[in-house]
Amino acid sequence: MRVYLVIMDETDEAATALRFASRRAARTDGLVHLLALVPRQPFVAFGGIQATIEEEARARAEALVTTAAGALLSQGGQMPAISVKTGSGEQVIREYLAEHPEVSALVLGAATGGGPGPLVSYFTGMAGHLPCPVYVIPGGLDDDALDKLG
Repeated sequence: MRVYLVIMDETDEAATALRFASRRAARTDGLVHLLALVPRQPFVAFGGIQATIEEEARARAEALVTTAAGALLSQGGQMPAISVKTGSGEQVIREYLAEHPEVSALVLGAATGGGPGPLVSYFTGMAGHLPCPVYVIPGGLDDDALDKLG
């Protein structure tokens, strides 16, 4: 079974990657895994404040992937696997791929303006060392184009 890993955040690029991955999974009898990243917070002298900041960031990430999973289900897709991990984006994704050999492709969305984004830059630069292909979905594609691609 093909598994498409999508890194979820609040950007349009993540929504584009999710739409592509969900269409692709439907056509290949595959599944979507959603991974939300919670960046480590800088050290705060008062531990209680830092814990509150970290908990709020985690709650936002959990709400984000839950909403994305709900959108997938409402469009007739299967329930995706959901993970929320704390740490550096690149490191967390590499570890996730190592722990989940069933992942067939890492699906990232590229921004429509400016640079490609840090994850796209990093993972396309090391694509030869990954256990799966990296799909970079152009952010400028509309829903019809994404549906045809998937």
